[in-house]
Amino acid sequence: MKVLMINGSPKANGNTAAALGEMEKIFAQEGVETEILHIGNQAIRGCIGCGQCAEKGRCVFDDAVNQAAAKFEACDGLVVGSPVYYASANATLVAFLTRLFYSTPFDKRMKVGAAVVAARRGGLSATFDELNKFFTISGMPVASSQYWNSVHGRLPGEAAGDAEGLQTMRTLARNMTFLMKSIQLGRDAYGLPEREPAQRTNFIR
Repeated sequence: MKVLMINGSPKANGNTAAALGEMEKIFAQEGVETEILHIGNQAIRGCIGCGQCAEKGRCVFDDAVNQAAAKFEACDGLVVGSPVYYASANATLVAFLTRLFYSTPFDKRMKVGAAVVAARRGGLSATFDELNKFFTISGMPVASSQYWNSVHGRLPGEAAGDAEGLQTMRTLARNMTFLMKSIQLGRDAYGLPEREPAQRTNFIR
C-alpha cells in the first residue's frame, strides 16, 4: 500500500505538517508506505483551460503538477492537507489540485482520498468540503474519522496541543488503511464496478 500526502501549507513545519505527520506515524505502523510532497511554498499557476493535456497526457506547464502525476497514479490513497485562508484552501494548493486532477488521464476510481485542514479557529468545515470535491468527482472513496479531519493552531507547532485533533488524525489513518486494504481485496475478487459511457449534457445547447 502506498499513500501520497500533499502538504499545501507554505510552511514546511507548520500545523498542517503536524497533522500529516501524525497520520504518517500510523501508516508506518500499519506497513503503509508514504511520501509527503510540500506544494504550498511553490509557484504553481492555475489552469488556463487550453485543453492540451487531452492530447499530451500531461499539463502543458511542466512543474510540480507533472512531477506528482506518476506518484498519484501509483498510490492507493491520497491525503491532501491545507491551512485555512478565508474559509478556503491555500490558493496554490487549489491550483495544483485542479491541474493535477484535470490533466491526468488515468483512472482514479477506488483510490482513497482524505482531506486534512488546519486553522486558528474557523473555516475548517468549508475548506474540508472544498477539498473533498476533488475526490468525489473522480470516483474516489473518501476516508472519514471520528470527527471532521481538522486540527487547531495559530502559530507553527500549536496543533501539537490539540489532543482531539491529533487523535482524529490517527483514527483517520487507521480507517484509511482499512479502506485501502478492503478495496484491494474487493478489486482482486470482483474487479472494479462497471463503468458506463459518459453522458455529458450542457445547460445551454
